[in-house]
Amino acid sequence: MATRKTLITCVDRYMGPAIRHKFEALGMDVVGGGELMRSEADCQHLLDQAGPLDILVVNLAEPPMTGPVQKIDNDNWQTLFDALVHPLMYLVRAAVPAMLDRGHGKIIAVTSAAPLKGIPNNAAYCAARGAQNAFIKAVGLELARANVQVNAIAQNYINNDTYYPDDLLSNEKFRDHVRRNVPTNAVGAAEETAELAAYLASERCRHVVGQVIPLAGGWVT
Repeated sequence: MATRKTLITCVDRYMGPAIRHKFEALGMDVVGGGELMRSEADCQHLLDQAGPLDILVVNLAEPPMTGPVQKIDNDNWQTLFDALVHPLMYLVRAAVPAMLDRGHGKIIAVTSAAPLKGIPNNAAYCAARGAQNAFIKAVGLELARANVQVNAIAQNYINNDTYYPDDLLSNEKFRDHVRRNVPTNAVGAAEETAELAAYLASERCRHVVGQVIPLAGGWVT
């Protein structure tokens, strides 16, 4: 079987390291994009460098910029959409034609469970992540008949450098918050996201399309 080529965006942050480690262990040819993407040109340059892809993992993160709705700052709102929503569309739009030509492909977006439940004082973040999830659901259904499977891992309470770094996990106030709000009483390991991504990227996964899969310890189902 030919080695499948995978592009993982922002490979050095958020869920990139764990997914890269898992995919390389499975023998995939992993191309990692290290730079942050804020424009269509950034996304196109990354895809041009990577070449034809079997699997695209869109791994994007941005701090939530917490605050009440009446104090949402226009620049913060725009930053969230520039970091999370627009690059997702640019990357998927550019990667799909080659997948359609070859008759196969996998697209996996690492998004968030936040908009599935809603978090007070995080309306801007929930809006951006919600736009990601809605986009993946629609694109997944659109491409299913073309043998291109598109899905999202909507996570929360997973160890990563942007939202749940190691130092936060050892904070007793945060640990109490987790015990009160997360049914598993824990923050999940990054490897769980990587395992789910590996399944969604596998040749065995054919019947899962357009899904936004919660991975949040029961915080949302």
